[in-house]
Amino acid sequence: MSKLVSTLIRSLPIAFALALLLCFADAALGCPTCKENLANDPEAANIVRGYFYSILFMLSMPPLILSGLSLYFYYEVCKARALQAKATAEGHPGHDDALDGRLAQA
Repeated sequence: MSKLVSTLIRSLPIAFALALLLCFADAALGCPTCKENLANDPEAANIVRGYFYSILFMLSMPPLILSGLSLYFYYEVCKARALQAKATAEGHPGHDDALDGRLAQA
């Protein structure tokens, strides 16, 4: 019984927020003049289409930028590892070994 009551009490804020959202959803659609103009004017369809594509463009930019930067950094790390492996295979000391040698001489 107490578990049911605690579950109901925890879900009360969510239910209240959902009820508020449903009550004010019509007000969030926009002003009545714009809403009626866009609904009845066939030329306004281009405006709606423009908003649609601009929203898609804006939503696609953060993932594209993040993916591009991640790919760039991945490429740079792979290139650095390949250079380090090549230097190790040829018997040349890496940057860390050279720094240790310089510090030991000082």
